[in-house]
Amino acid sequence: MSDDQYSEGLVVRRSVLGDAHVDRAQSETTEFDADFQRFITEGAWGSVWSRPGLSKRERSIVTLCLLAALGHRDEFAMHVRATVNTGATADDIKEALLHVAVYAGVPAANSAMKLAKQTLETMDNGGDK
Repeated sequence: MSDDQYSEGLVVRRSVLGDAHVDRAQSETTEFDADFQRFITEGAWGSVWSRPGLSKRERSIVTLCLLAALGHRDEFAMHVRATVNTGATADDIKEALLHVAVYAGVPAANSAMKLAKQTLETMDNGGDK
């Protein structure tokens, strides 16, 4: 991976997750996880999220479905919060979770639906953005 891919990934990561999240992740990076943080920035953000084939909104919805289906609660909540930057709406999340229920199972969708409701409510009340 190149420094250009890292730089582009950092820009995209900040645009989706927000400066506060990325700044926090960078400030908490140690020698132990520095390579992992670089890998995430280059691979996920500089290689996949920066591709032109899907909009950030579409990528956001796909990401939410995958995280919900796999039961990755912390990452799911983080990406619900990121919807303020990607253009995905609460209705998009609701529809995506209906798909999760059909294709990945009702328990996974039920858990994600509860977490989405909590996260969206917190966001509506001015917190956790």
